[in-house]
Amino acid sequence: MYNRILSLYIFLFLPLILCGQSSQLELSLKSPSQTMYWHLHFLQPESYFPDTAALALYPNVVDSVTRRKRAIQLKQILDGKGIYVRFNFIPNDTNFIDSLTQMALYTPYPDQLPEVYLERLNNRWYYSQETVTAIPKLHRSVYPYGLDRLLNISPKFGQTKFLGYSLWQYFSFLVIILLSFFVHAILSRILGPIVGRLSRSRLYPSLIEPDLVQRIARLISVLLIFKGIRMLLPVLLLPPATTAFTITFIKIVNTILVMLIVLRILEVLMLYFRKLTERTENKLDEQLVPIISRSAQILIVIGAMAQILSIFEVNLTALIAGLSIGGLALALAAQDTVKNLIGSAMIFVDQPFQIGDYIDGGSFAGTVVEVGFRTTRIIKPDSSIISVPNGTIANQVITNLGVRVYRLFQTELGITYDTPPDLIEQFVAGLHQLVEAHPEANDEGAYIYVSSFGASSINILFRVPIAVKDYGSELAVKETLILEIIRLAEALGVRFAFPSTTMYVEEFPGKPSLMPTYTTDAEKVKVAIAGFMENYKKKLEEKAKKKEEQQ
Repeated sequence: MYNRILSLYIFLFLPLILCGQSSQLELSLKSPSQTMYWHLHFLQPESYFPDTAALALYPNVVDSVTRRKRAIQLKQILDGKGIYVRFNFIPNDTNFIDSLTQMALYTPYPDQLPEVYLERLNNRWYYSQETVTAIPKLHRSVYPYGLDRLLNISPKFGQTKFLGYSLWQYFSFLVIILLSFFVHAILSRILGPIVGRLSRSRLYPSLIEPDLVQRIARLISVLLIFKGIRMLLPVLLLPPATTAFTITFIKIVNTILVMLIVLRILEVLMLYFRKLTERTENKLDEQLVPIISRSAQILIVIGAMAQILSIFEVNLTALIAGLSIGGLALALAAQDTVKNLIGSAMIFVDQPFQIGDYIDGGSFAGTVVEVGFRTTRIIKPDSSIISVPNGTIANQVITNLGVRVYRLFQTELGITYDTPPDLIEQFVAGLHQLVEAHPEANDEGAYIYVSSFGASSINILFRVPIAVKDYGSELAVKETLILEIIRLAEALGVRFAFPSTTMYVEEFPGKPSLMPTYTTDAEKVKVAIAGFMENYKKKLEEKAKKKEEQQ
């Protein structure tokens, strides 16, 4: 009965309603564009007929009273989300077919409201059954916590307009601003102790400064206030264009606030990470802290920029593809820089040296003072600093002299050829005793032997490990050993040889010949060799017994 009366009402009074409207677009339900115009037109202040607007919703889904309510709620959803309907882009074809589904469907807001779409029924277009069913849930998401009740209160006073806005809207702006300052003052004080407790550690209770904690609390407070303003915004009933602009602005501000909060949290984490690296013996970890911090900051800022671009509906896929091509071209043009960055990563992964180690790379040598993104800074023995590209270090054979357990003292002692063998043996034994007596010389790894015949000397290899940690201590131990070797040689009467040439005059008038006489009798030579080998074997046996006793 009600539907018949409503149809009669539309039939009799619709021409009067349409009087004065543009004749370019006939008010009907024969296309998606006309149906949407029908719905919004009859909910405007100058043409407010919600029962008529409800005809744009799918029939027989709910009763007429609920249908009327949901038609109003659908417009409030569009206004609350700041969706501006552009009818020029909406199809005005009765036989419109969706290209994706190949059905008579049309979704006007696929990104913002994918649940809202129109479908054709008996050559008329309606908001679909699913849309009518989903309207209450969508309305609650736009106006949470019962804020939709304010919609029925605000339009009843202060309707006088100034500069396009009603007085009650200006009053609401002022109330929201004052309330925001008041809430921020209270909320930041409440969040301060909470953030301080969450960021405090039992091991380092005073590591995080109160100023940093308060900054994080204030940023979180401002973020919550802007989220609250975002929820209250639909209640102000602003024009769709103004609402859309304000929502975009709030999204950008929220993104920046989240970025700043994450950066502050990263600062807290880096403070604890720095303390953790100080507890390790590897000094290279301390250089890793600023690199990780800078890298994380760059990633956070890039993520925030990507979010802001997505708010402006920039095609990030195309942008990333373009940046990838540009990055490839840049990488080809800056191969050395990329190689150095990769080399820096390899240094931190392999850790061939630490800060403070003395390294030798052939073309460079010195103490490592800093490892950066692109170069490693090395201080040379003359206190000058050189910057070596990390790519060069990664591909270079590096001798890390800073990790040595022992520093090696190796030299050859040349003694004269006229030194008797027994005296040489006593001299070598004295060298062993000298090394054993020194507290910083390692006698177990020492090699002290008569090693070779030189051009003008008999050479004794003197190779002794020294248990010292720095170059100055190494020189001091070497000095002590050298001076004691000289004193030992002096005490035994051993003379050190030096490059020299001896000239012999075989015959001189009035003097006997200097030519030596050699024994050529084979029997005598055999007897001499046999006696020598007997003594030699005895010495070897004595040495073998000494080794067995030592073991």
